[in-house]
Amino acid sequence: MKRFTVRCSCVLAVLLALSSALAVSAQAPGRHPISGRQFAGVMGWQGAPWLEREERDIEEAPDTAIDALDLEAGQTVADIGAGSGYMSVRMAKRVGPTGRVFAEDIQPEMIDLLKQRLARERVTNVTPVLGLIDNPRLPDASVDLMLLVDVYHEFSEPQKMLRGMRAALKPDGRLVLLEYRKEDPTIPIRLEHKMTVAEAKLEVEAEGFTLSKVDGRLPRQHILIFIKK
Repeated sequence: MKRFTVRCSCVLAVLLALSSALAVSAQAPGRHPISGRQFAGVMGWQGAPWLEREERDIEEAPDTAIDALDLEAGQTVADIGAGSGYMSVRMAKRVGPTGRVFAEDIQPEMIDLLKQRLARERVTNVTPVLGLIDNPRLPDASVDLMLLVDVYHEFSEPQKMLRGMRAALKPDGRLVLLEYRKEDPTIPIRLEHKMTVAEAKLEVEAEGFTLSKVDGRLPRQHILIFIKK
C-alpha cells in the first residue's frame, strides 16, 4: 500500500508539472509566414519530469532514434532544445570522449537541470549553451549534426533559427528533426505539437537545406534528415 501511495504521488507530481508546462505551451505566439502552421508555445521548465517519464522509451524509442543518426566517435553534435539532457547524454556516449555535444536551450532553468544531470552522471563531453529564441549561439561551421527532438514546432522565430543553425553546421553537416506525425490523427498529441513532412520541408528548405531522407522507424515521430544545399 505504501509503494502504491508513493507511486501515485510521483504520477501526480508529473501531471501537475505537465499541467504547468502546458499552460505555457497553450500560449501559441502566431503562425508561420510560409506554411501557415500555428506555432506551439515553448514547454516550460516545470515540465521537465515529462521529458524523463518512464513511458518515453516505449513512446519515442530514443535509442532507436539515435541509431538512425549514424553518429561516429569524435564528432561534434548539437542537441537543440536539450531540456534536462535526456538525449544529450545518449549522444555523448555515441561520440565518445573525443567527441563533443553542445546542449542548447533557451531556458536558464533547463540549463541548470542539465548541469545537475551532467554532474550526477559524470558526463564530461557535454557543453551547456544558453541560446536565444532567434539564435542558437553556436560557433560557425563547428557541428557535424544537429538534433531537434519535438522542438522545432515551438520556435517563434523559426527562419532566423534555421539561419543560425545552418551557419553553425559544417559544409557536410546534417540537421535532423524529430516531430510527431501530424498525418496520423491517432497520435495523442495536441495538433500544434505535430508536423507534417510537407510543412517541415517547406519551411526548412526555404533557408538553404534539402530534405534528404524521411525515416519512419519510430512509433510516433518522423525522423527528417536535412542537408545543406
